[in-house]
Amino acid sequence: MITIMKDVPANVAAFTASGEVTKEDFANTVMPHVKAIVDLHGELNYVLKLDTDVSNFTAGAWMQDALLGIKNITKWNRAAIVTDKEGIQRFTDIFSKVMPGEFRGYDRADLDTAIRWASTGK
Repeated sequence: MITIMKDVPANVAAFTASGEVTKEDFANTVMPHVKAIVDLHGELNYVLKLDTDVSNFTAGAWMQDALLGIKNITKWNRAAIVTDKEGIQRFTDIFSKVMPGEFRGYDRADLDTAIRWASTGK
């Protein structure tokens, strides 16, 4: 399941993933919220907090995630992936080298820092 995080800056699309994550989660929750943020601010500042293992993302969820990236490729500004999985953090940092925008991995304990960085770049 993916839920929208509350109490984040208005220019940030922030989500928590828990349990099984499906394509419907992306289609019904992530995509509309991202579209609203991009329409309002002209760019995408994104935070995804992983409270589940990536193995709990269904194949359809991965396809929707890829579609999100492709549809908004020129709009990505900053994206923070928050997880205690070091491999995912490293991948996120490397991903930043090949995608437009900045991508960073953060520990779950640093969620507030990740949200602040996604919003302000600081």
